[in-house]
Amino acid sequence: MQDVGPLGGHRSLDDPGLVAPVLDVALPVYNEERPLEASVRLLHDYLSVNFPFTWRITIVDNGSTDGTWFRAAQLARDLTGVRAIHLDRKGRGFALRRAWSASDATIVAYMDIDLSTELDALLPLVAPLVSGHSDVAIGSRLSPGSHVARHPKRELISRGYNLMLRTLLASRIRDAQCGFKAVRADVAQCLLPEIEDEAWFFDTELLLLAERNGLRIHEVPVDWIDDTDSRVHVTQTAIDDLRGTLRMFRRFASGKGRVNLGTLERPGIADDFGRHYVSFGLIGAASTAISLALFLLLRIPLGAVAANAVAVTATFVANTWAHARYSARIARPNWLRAFAVYAGSLALTSGALVVVDVLGGGLAAQLVALIVTWSIATVARFVLIGNAR
Repeated sequence: MQDVGPLGGHRSLDDPGLVAPVLDVALPVYNEERPLEASVRLLHDYLSVNFPFTWRITIVDNGSTDGTWFRAAQLARDLTGVRAIHLDRKGRGFALRRAWSASDATIVAYMDIDLSTELDALLPLVAPLVSGHSDVAIGSRLSPGSHVARHPKRELISRGYNLMLRTLLASRIRDAQCGFKAVRADVAQCLLPEIEDEAWFFDTELLLLAERNGLRIHEVPVDWIDDTDSRVHVTQTAIDDLRGTLRMFRRFASGKGRVNLGTLERPGIADDFGRHYVSFGLIGAASTAISLALFLLLRIPLGAVAANAVAVTATFVANTWAHARYSARIARPNWLRAFAVYAGSLALTSGALVVVDVLGGGLAAQLVALIVTWSIATVARFVLIGNAR
């Protein structure tokens, strides 16, 4: 690894002191000889005039084969507060790992070299980390208030990808891929050793691990204009992201992914002030309504017991997944416990209907029996599944 430029950051061109900066912005580049100088100078001018904290710009060359490293080294010599690092191979995650690990800044960040994100979003990105309110901050093109200009194909892929993360991994992150992120350096040092990917999935893996370990992630709506000269291979990146997502699903499902944060660990708020219970109740009510509708629809052609069996079975998978996703906030339900609750619910409700039939009860008695037994099953579900977080 070659390294050119000062180790210290500064606030303005008149402050050459070698003091560790508050912010270190990494710019990973690969064969970006043409836009490199203009982008770095634009960012440098912006930080010099508009940014209230001390800073450094770190250009990270990922083994470029053109004149990128020559220009990066020249910029590091010419501009105060610019550092250049040369690595021998590609990989955005590899670049960020090396740059962030070697940084002495309080906050480490990165931006795409095309500066697709409006620079005025930089201070809102960093401020929650400086104050200690948040641990990770990310730009979001899918948050309310963002303004985005990009090709429909990329927009569709991005939305589909983030929907997959929310569905499979119970993530609450709106936009995991935006090339505009910042992390408290002490948090980054805890997370980096646990991140396996060294390419494009690096961002997502970092965010999923942060979320898994209860760290606070701040999302900033951004103004974004897509780079029409992007070198990202969309199809291959999408395939790699899918593989990474499935790997993280297996990792979390096996109970792994916990990171030793030491004194950085945030204490949780007990029971989320009832949010957990309200979510569970709403999902249970919706499931009961659907089951009841199915029972009424199928009661005459199939009979009460068979109609109940269809109704309970039809909502079993969706109900279990929804409770895990929205109530317990976990990626994978405990299907063994869920099946035990399902079998017990089916036996209890079927038995109640048989008793009603023996006693000569009609539809009203059947509905009362189902509501009572479904309520009992809901309580059992909550004890065995919904409260196991």
